[in-house]
Amino acid sequence: HNPEVRQAQLDNMRFWLELGVDGFRLDTVNFYYHDAQLRDNPPLASGESRTLGAPEANPYTWQRHQYDISRPENLEFLRQLRALMDEYPGTTTVGEIGDDSPLERMAEYTAGGDKLHMAYTFDLLNTPRSAEYIREVIERFQRLAGDAWPCWALSNHDVMRSATRWGASEASPAYPLLALAVLLSLRGSVCLYQGEELGLPEAEVPCERIQDPYGKVLWPDFKGRDGCRTPMPWDTSEQAGFSTVEPWLPVDPRHRNLSVAQQRSDPTSLLNGV
Repeated sequence: HNPEVRQAQLDNMRFWLELGVDGFRLDTVNFYYHDAQLRDNPPLASGESRTLGAPEANPYTWQRHQYDISRPENLEFLRQLRALMDEYPGTTTVGEIGDDSPLERMAEYTAGGDKLHMAYTFDLLNTPRSAEYIREVIERFQRLAGDAWPCWALSNHDVMRSATRWGASEASPAYPLLALAVLLSLRGSVCLYQGEELGLPEAEVPCERIQDPYGKVLWPDFKGRDGCRTPMPWDTSEQAGFSTVEPWLPVDPRHRNLSVAQQRSDPTSLLNGV
């Protein structure tokens, strides 16, 4: 709500644009304003759907986010941000949207060519993965979209890897490739999370090695996000070619056999010959 703060943020972006960056990934892009009257959110009514992307153990999911996010004032700031970006042709923005109505916000925030270039939500970063669920998400967005532009993702740094979240009950090692085929067929842009092209499962991180403060507080109900944040496996060495010393998070031994080097030599792998 402070114009000096808004201008400072735009000046900060201009500094980096002048240095030649190609764009910005904007975290929690619908959280930039809160209610000017500081009203409390109402508690979530029994049976109402919870906010996607957060575990039920998190008190954040126990309220309806009416006053703390997705305020109408945010749209005008995004227009100012886009006007700045348009001064630098070829640059782009992608926003992360966490909302009680995420697809509606994604359409609102990317339509008209005067706000974000693209945005992603947690609708496909969620647990449901049936054909009916995916069809409903896509059809609902299509009804809302107009000229809006989504950026779809199946995995990221906040959620369990899709090979485990969606594919744990699937016996076929081809399942991650099938999931990528679905992802890459959708209208819009794509965020491909590191290791997803390898079909990496969620890593097992022992309790004593957890680094995510989120997991430390909510363990064991929620083990945190470290299982999707372990090192990218480049080869089968002890540290998977990621480092010559002990990394911040441990390498999952299962990931070594799915490393880039291993899959490049596998004639059935997506990476063969790359």
